[in-house]
Amino acid sequence: MNRTKFSTPIVPAMIAAFAVWLLAGCTTLRSPADGSPTALEWKNGVKGTWLLTSIDKDHFPPEYSVKSLFEEAPPECFLQSTWHLPANGMGQIRFASEGRLCAPGAVRNIQWSIYNPGRDQGELQFQLKKIYPGDHPKNVLTGYRLDLAYADQETLRMVMDVPLGNTTGKLIFNFRKLQ
Repeated sequence: MNRTKFSTPIVPAMIAAFAVWLLAGCTTLRSPADGSPTALEWKNGVKGTWLLTSIDKDHFPPEYSVKSLFEEAPPECFLQSTWHLPANGMGQIRFASEGRLCAPGAVRNIQWSIYNPGRDQGELQFQLKKIYPGDHPKNVLTGYRLDLAYADQETLRMVMDVPLGNTTGKLIFNFRKLQ
């Protein structure tokens, strides 16, 4: 068996230094120390085309109801809507449900991103702005945030906190991936 020997200790040191440099350059893609996904990992997990299959309520007293989501339409109008969330952040929600106050076939253009509050300042969130014709996203100052609960290759779950008097209820958005 023929082994190659390095004639000077410089070559192995250079290889080791290169390996350290290469690994250090990749640190931004690693998960934080607590093991939760990074903003980039969430963005990659969320992008795609999703079908909103259900909206569940958690900690919602029976006397409370939700009249509108995102100041757009009642929750039942969002059921079966398709959320197109491309990597460039310029997406859309296409409505499919029929019913009073629903507009099947209507499309709402949105800009979406993953909101990062900063280290030790809170959890990452899904953020969206409604974009009307003629609007430039950077000029739209209002939007909405949902907590990112779960994402894999087939499902996505996001949670919206809803103030209910002295307590907080949660709306849980359950999606199935289409593309």
